Amino acid sequence: MAASDPLLAVRDIHTYYGDSHVLHGVSLAVHAGRIVAILGRNGMGKTTLIRSVAGLTPPRRGEVAFKGRSLAGAPPYRIAQAGIALVPQGRRIFKTLSVRENLSLPTSALARGRRDQGAARAEWDLATVTAEFPQLAERMHHDGSALSGGEQQMLAIARALMANPELILMDEPSEGLSPKLVQQVEEIMRNVRARGHSILLVEQNLALAMAIADDIHVIASGQFVFSGTPEELSREPAILDRHLGVAATHAS
Repeated sequence: MAASDPLLAVRDIHTYYGDSHVLHGVSLAVHAGRIVAILGRNGMGKTTLIRSVAGLTPPRRGEVAFKGRSLAGAPPYRIAQAGIALVPQGRRIFKTLSVRENLSLPTSALARGRRDQGAARAEWDLATVTAEFPQLAERMHHDGSALSGGEQQMLAIARALMANPELILMDEPSEGLSPKLVQQVEEIMRNVRARGHSILLVEQNLALAMAIADDIHVIASGQFVFSGTPEELSREPAILDRHLGVAATHAS
């Protein structure tokens, strides 16, 4: 893969749930060390796009390629082993396992499979993750069910990092969090990007997306109605009003 090639390339994908056609020819690129945000109202196809990349709801047409290789036909666990981690909507931690056990799952031989150990990033381990998430260090032996909603979200992000992925798919990471925790999530994403990881971010929080993203796509009825930078989006009052329900002054 050449340095100028995207880490992730989504090309004209069409994704269905049964007979329901959800994504209609969506294309995007995520380059190394960048954050790409997907914005839109509920039910417009944001989570379906994440699921299409992760292999949970594979597209029927079009292509998803990672590091120049097509992911067509690859089951979700192979996609994860290739270097893509998922922070799902709703956290989805294992509540009967301890914080330590949740964090250890991505490091198991079963989870890593045949992934080239030399190619995997090595900067995220239990020590670096707990340094990034000090509240988890204090709760290491607590079950997931004993954590607050904010702590569970931090655990979901930390668990993804323990896989040392090149690309992280984040589906509504700020959902249900207090403003203070939203600010912490933003700082974590900045630190992750600074380490060279890429993030494909689905968000409802416009202010967070505008502050953190390098590139933004707005989706409506399964198609992108805007693609550009946060600065360019802030100059599109019609898009902001019609598809995101906010006045332009609130996005600047």
